[in-house]
Amino acid sequence: MPSDQQGVHQISDRFVERLAELDPISGTHLGISGGDEELTDYSPEGHRARGELARRALTEMSATEPTDESERVARAVFLERVGLDVELHEAGEDMSALNVIASPVQELRQVFDLMPTETPEQWHTVAKRLAAMPLAMRRLRAGLSQAASEGRVAAARQIKQVAEQCDTWAGRRDGRSFFATMVARAPGVEETLRSELDSAADVAAEAYADLAHFLRTELLPKAPVTDAVGEQRYRLWSRFFTGAELDLHEAYEWGWHEFTAIEAEMKQVADRVKRGATLAEAAAALDADPRYRVHGQDAFVGWMQRLSDEALNDLRGGHFDIPDELMNLECRIAPPGGGVGAYYTPPTDEFSRPGRMWWSVPADKEEFPTWREVSTVYHEGVPGHHLQVATAVHRSHRLNKFQRLACFVSGHGEGWALYAERLMRELGYLSDDGNLLGMLNEQLFRAARVVVDIGMHLELEIPKGTGFYEGRKWTPELGLEFMLTRTITDTAHVRDEIDRYLGWPGQAPSYKLGERLWRTARDEARQRHGAAFDLKEFHRSALNMGPMGLDTLREQLARL
Repeated sequence: MPSDQQGVHQISDRFVERLAELDPISGTHLGISGGDEELTDYSPEGHRARGELARRALTEMSATEPTDESERVARAVFLERVGLDVELHEAGEDMSALNVIASPVQELRQVFDLMPTETPEQWHTVAKRLAAMPLAMRRLRAGLSQAASEGRVAAARQIKQVAEQCDTWAGRRDGRSFFATMVARAPGVEETLRSELDSAADVAAEAYADLAHFLRTELLPKAPVTDAVGEQRYRLWSRFFTGAELDLHEAYEWGWHEFTAIEAEMKQVADRVKRGATLAEAAAALDADPRYRVHGQDAFVGWMQRLSDEALNDLRGGHFDIPDELMNLECRIAPPGGGVGAYYTPPTDEFSRPGRMWWSVPADKEEFPTWREVSTVYHEGVPGHHLQVATAVHRSHRLNKFQRLACFVSGHGEGWALYAERLMRELGYLSDDGNLLGMLNEQLFRAARVVVDIGMHLELEIPKGTGFYEGRKWTPELGLEFMLTRTITDTAHVRDEIDRYLGWPGQAPSYKLGERLWRTARDEARQRHGAAFDLKEFHRSALNMGPMGLDTLREQLARL
């Protein structure tokens, strides 16, 4: 925003700048320099400092009156998002956070994926940050220990799995740490810097090994065996991930309805793939079909890069207005040790770091059935996350730093990305039955998430007519069996997903529930405008508003 901008936008900008100082890892994600050699303080003191920052900003924003429409929207977004940050902090959910996909343990490792490494000076910065890992781990242990003393400990399942991740990154699994592998990529650096990098990598690896020992010997004995978080905690996290006050029982029932409808359509497509085949048999036939196979991780990266580039070029102009800065989207394989699946990282504010699509796959995987992944490229890239997130980044003249850099609401973003998969079908890009079955399975999988996630955490009863342990209450074991037998998702992915749901309550349903809102809002806009409805203009206006919670989004889309 312009430097003389006052009020809502100025408060938002100051908050982001101060947040980057107190949370250097977030600073790197946001592309804000200044703390590049530092790691975030996850000690009780560090959490208190960030909580106080959020409280002060919330008070200041509450007392500020918007002066125009852009400030009105920005204020609503800020109050809702930062207000939830404060609620989570006051509930101790930030300091006790530990799960297999998105907690400080992963953030401390993944930040190195986003650091520039083109020059010796940049590698020197990497070395400094690696050398800071022992202190960061001591602070993290202090925070987890304090939370445990107050009765807040992650479930045993999460602690065990995160300890395994730490072992992988520390090199306890294959003899070479993630950090040693990373610094080995530094080409032609002089001897002093090479020694500094190697030493810092060893220090970081040892810090992760020490954390694994702490998790197993000190935290695990205090951990509850029960995975379900219960309705009260679930509601808080559900609001965080969706930005909406949901009727969880209605959402559970709707999830079953959506699952059943998608399953019925998939059976029709499976029959076209192979006459009389079950879903699993059709999937096996497609897996074996050389038309849908890529061998080798490099070849897979090349395949998804080509598909991503094609989507960018095809959709530009006709269906979306895509600025030049957004035309660069990199596709990469993620370092081993994390969860299985794809994810997106956004560009920096000035686009010096482009948007990136990452595939996290088992290190030994060499065969890739592409029919499963076509819609995922659209989900993570264009018209999915990259188009949505990078559009907000590009609108620096209209959106403040909080809106375009620091605000991501899963229900809004993942809902759009799932909507984008179906949109590509509507636009004619999934006419091939193999690729269509892959897209429908992603939809089925996300509908199953609504059912299983809410069902497991609230320990709900499985309704009659579902053909699956009717009348039984959900358990993790039943959740795993349901996903393995009623979807055709890769087995390794499914097993990883159950751990994800149980450690990240409320996140998994946000995809489908967010998509439901996007589709409903579009239908309502079409009804309001009749023959004058313009789909391209609807998308343009919706994306230009930037990210927000689903309740706020519902209000804004009703104006389109």
